[in-house]
Amino acid sequence: MRAAIFGKNFNEDFKTSLSLFFEILKKQQTELMIYEPYFQFIQKNCTHIPAVTSTFDSPFTKENMPDIVFSIGGDGTFLDAASYVRDKEIPIVGINSGRLGFLANISKEEIPLALKAVFENKYYIEERTLLEVNTDENHFKDFNFALNEVTVLKRDSGSMITIKVFVNGEYLNTYWADGLILATPTGSTAYSLSLGGPIVVPGSSNFIITPIAPHNLTVRPIVLPDNYDITIKVTGRTETYLLSIDSQSVVVEKNTEITVKAANFKIKTVRIEGNTFFNNIRDKLMWGFDKRN
Repeated sequence: MRAAIFGKNFNEDFKTSLSLFFEILKKQQTELMIYEPYFQFIQKNCTHIPAVTSTFDSPFTKENMPDIVFSIGGDGTFLDAASYVRDKEIPIVGINSGRLGFLANISKEEIPLALKAVFENKYYIEERTLLEVNTDENHFKDFNFALNEVTVLKRDSGSMITIKVFVNGEYLNTYWADGLILATPTGSTAYSLSLGGPIVVPGSSNFIITPIAPHNLTVRPIVLPDNYDITIKVTGRTETYLLSIDSQSVVVEKNTEITVKAANFKIKTVRIEGNTFFNNIRDKLMWGFDKRN
């Protein structure tokens, strides 16, 4: 098996778990590719350096495509790992080096069990929808896709922005607000959730539009089928605003037309037995825990 390792950095208490991770891969005679900046970080901060076949610092191609990708970090690291996988349909395993995440859902204590499941093919795949974002000026260049959400946001603490939204060409609403989020089911447990948006189960084929601090309190989040095309136009007193897709942000001039639709490919995430979405949200959101005592 050829495995790609993607990560950023980690705390001191994760070193032992990372050493165990590489030890198991070595026993399985795994061919290792490691993200170049992460490999440099490991060389400077770890005693046991894994033997690697190659490093990478750009999206995968047919020439260097791995069988599986291990994202080591948090949910933000997982989102960045997805930008290297793109449409190659390579499964991504999310190993969390800190607190349990929604995408990086395998804790350091579960590493041996998770790797055993991977090598024995005893896991299942969850396919995650992405959003494709287009503007006239092609602001996001060669990768204009979001796994979590697309966000428009005012740049300063002054007046609100005016956001007009059209669905399949039909006018939906004008939002006077600090901003607007268009989230996937994956992103429903991120920024959108903190603003009162609903939790949507992966694979539900929906988008969620959630306003940020709307002027009208009657304006609520709305769930739409993901086969709809969304058009967004921002106006207001300020000349520019922020447009973000996951961790990428650009400054955009007002009246720029933004079109959003479901991407024509999906990201494959790995789930091991017992590590379900419902288990994850119960643990993460502490559902069912009686805190009265």
